[in-house]
Amino acid sequence: MSRIPSPLPDVLDPAQRTLYDAIAGGPRATGPQHFALTGPDGALLGPFNAFLLAPELGDALQRLGAAIRYATSLPPRIREGAILLVAARWDSAFERHAHEAVGRSVGLTDDELGTLSRGEVPETGDAVEITALRLARAIAAGDVSDAEWAASAPVLGERVVFELTTLVGYYATLALQLRVFRVGVPG
Repeated sequence: MSRIPSPLPDVLDPAQRTLYDAIAGGPRATGPQHFALTGPDGALLGPFNAFLLAPELGDALQRLGAAIRYATSLPPRIREGAILLVAARWDSAFERHAHEAVGRSVGLTDDELGTLSRGEVPETGDAVEITALRLARAIAAGDVSDAEWAASAPVLGERVVFELTTLVGYYATLALQLRVFRVGVPG
């Protein structure tokens, strides 16, 4: 049971409504829907509902999340694999639920999804993907050793390392919020 209310769109104040519209009508809502952003009653699901508690901060978080999903150089398989490694690290059922569906849509197999759900890196991708996911796992664990840096930075480049670090930090933030507010998988 969630610790916070799930307000319906018609009771939101103007700042909350602006944020709601940005989430429910923004880039996440266009194209294929692999997981629901709102429930049947229109209330936001997952981490997005908590964003309404502080709309200014929530808007900054949702814009960062949109940038991570739609404006980085990360290939979709790497992006979704890294998110699933964070979900495994934080044991985040909602992140796992949402991003396994997205992962399937970008070509992750059931075997790869199972491996990622255990917090392990599938050895089935190309060398760049494996290197990126190993790095994401290290970042999710809290740091990157000199050996891990030497093995990954020359392969990936500093931009991708920055993008992966940002992705891991963002999804770790969401996982923590989901845990603290006791937000589960819809249904």
